[in-house]
Formats: sequence, structure tokens, C-alpha cells
Amino acid sequence: MVHPSIPSDDYPRRVTERRLLLVHAHPDDESSGTGATMARYAAEGATVALVTCTSGELGEVVAEDLAGLRNDPEALGAHRRQEIAGALAELGVARHHWLGGAGRWRDSGMAGTAGNTAESAFAAADPDHVRQAMVGILRAERPHVVITYDDFGGYGHPDHIAANRAVMGALEPAADRFWAPELGGPWEVSKVYWQAMPESILQRAREAGIEGFEPFTVPDAELTAVLDGREYHPRKLAALRHHRSQINVDDVGFFAKLVGQPEFAIEHFVLVRGARGPGHGPHNWEQDLFAGLP
Repeated sequence: MVHPSIPSDDYPRRVTERRLLLVHAHPDDESSGTGATMARYAAEGATVALVTCTSGELGEVVAEDLAGLRNDPEALGAHRRQEIAGALAELGVARHHWLGGAGRWRDSGMAGTAGNTAESAFAAADPDHVRQAMVGILRAERPHVVITYDDFGGYGHPDHIAANRAVMGALEPAADRFWAPELGGPWEVSKVYWQAMPESILQRAREAGIEGFEPFTVPDAELTAVLDGREYHPRKLAALRHHRSQINVDDVGFFAKLVGQPEFAIEHFVLVRGARGPGHGPHNWEQDLFAGLP
């Protein structure tokens, strides 16, 4: 794994010309939401880096053999840090940052719970400290494309919303050469995408009898990019299996039914910063997040 303080003047000589950075709130979010995208670009030779904002200390533990972690947030966070290391190996991603360092900010829990305002909760973190940490990573990794959640966090989780704010609040400072020059040379991100769930997927899930699946959705016509990652579905599943504390991909519930379908590796995005590249189909969807970049 990589420490964020990479000298910016040396970094471009070490990487390929396409650099992708993803920002997620907890371990397992990267695999469930963008695992196929990460695996695809890593396989194609792009530099793929992940930022995880918390260790997921307040996650529910679904595996009975890990039940001892249910009342021990610190132990669960340490365990989930091990889980994500295995998942990223499956996806072919070696560049991983914990925002502010491992354990700097903690899982805030679901909306409306006491964890939202607890000491060190990511959702209640000092915006200036978060901005500085994110700017440091943006200047170190120098990504052309960044992916995170929408401003509702996909389903309203406080840490997902905070991850969106962390990214969006760091873009302009990262590009400003007068802002904290000790964090490295300025860098302007060319394209920013928010991951999305299209309305058509929810409708197909209902038609297939998959109940309990009610995320915040986006009309298909409002999507910008749709990446067909079915070739990487096995890698996405393998990565999810490392997150045993949170996910059982082999049970009979709705999530297991959903992730078992190859279509679960088709991932969807809305462009919120930068110029849209060439697309295809009735909605002119991009099929490459780097589309339109020189």
C-alpha cells in the first residue's frame, strides 16, 4: 500500500498515462459499488488508487463465526482493514490510502444514530482537516478521473455524504498553487463522476422478485457513463467474499441474488465535473470514463 506523501515532481514518471482515483466511505463499498470498474482499469494498465475514509467500525457483523466483533468497534475496524487488503488484491489494485491515515476518522453509523456526532466520527470531522488530507492525496496521485458518491451518499449514510463533501471540497484547493504548497504541486482533476443506480435496475430487480432493494435511483437518461464489467464479475465476487464480516454472497437473501447476476458488474455513473466524451446508444452513454480526455 502507498503513503500519500509521494513527491509530485517525481510521480508522473512512475505511472501510466491514465490515472483513476476512487473515494469510498468504508471497506466493502469499493467492491460492491465500483469493483468491476476498478478491476477493468487495473487490468487495462491504468493506475487505480482507492481512498477509504473510515475503517467501518460500526458495521453490522453478519458472519456468525465473527460474532465476537459485534461489540468491539476497534477490533472490527482492524478486521475490516484486513478484509479490504484481500479484496483489493483480487481487483488488482495496490494503491490504497486511508484518509488522514488508518483510524484517523471513525465510522459514523447510520443516519440518526449516536455515532453521527461521536468523537472522531467522519461525518462530524473538521472540514479543514478533511480538506487538507484529501488535497494531499489528490496532489500525490494526480488523477485524471475521480469517482465518489452523489451528494445524498447514494442512500443517505452520513459517511457517504461526508465522502462526497471531502472530494468536492478539495478539488479547487488542490488546483490552487497558493493553497498549502507544502502538500505538493497543484493538480486539477479533469473529470469527476458520482456513482449511480439507474431506475431500470430497480425495476428489473422487482420483476425478478428481488425484494428489499430500495436505493436512491437516477433516471437512465440522466446517466453519463455505463461500464459493462461483466468480464470482471468473477473478480468483483471474489473481492466481496473477502468482506465476510459485512457480506454473505452465498446466502439466499436479496443481496446475494443480486450480486450473483453478471449484470451486477455493469456499473453506472453521472459526470459532475469536466467535459462529456463520445458516447453510444439512445442516451449517448460513455463506455470509458476517460472518454474525451487527450
